[in-house]
Amino acid sequence: MKYLHTMVRVTDLDESLDFYCNKLGLVELRRKEVAAARFTLVFLAAPGDEEAQVELTWNWDPEEYGEGRNFGHLAYAVDNIYETCQRLMDAGVTISRPPRDGWMAFVRSPDNISIELLQKGDALAPKEPWASMENEGIW
Repeated sequence: MKYLHTMVRVTDLDESLDFYCNKLGLVELRRKEVAAARFTLVFLAAPGDEEAQVELTWNWDPEEYGEGRNFGHLAYAVDNIYETCQRLMDAGVTISRPPRDGWMAFVRSPDNISIELLQKGDALAPKEPWASMENEGIW
């Protein structure tokens, strides 16, 4: 397992980039716009420490987050997402967002912190029981 990033939701992407980059000194590593889902992801890191990243998530449709809602999740890359999810399920952990796509899943800590699990490298081929599992709760 490898730590990847922490996600923070932002309400104004330009204002947030000004703060994180121009004032705090982080650098933008990459950006991904997902028009179909109406959001933009911007990954930042301290210069020379690109392994520890902050993901700014800007949802295009305005939303009030309230305290705590702007913090999103911790993310970890795993060797085999299906095996990891099965091990967690066997230990009594609810898979909030199953890895239907062979690439991404979400679980929650006992304190309801979302943990994103991402398949290292390319997504695994979709397979059962994961492909047809529904989301459970929120993630």
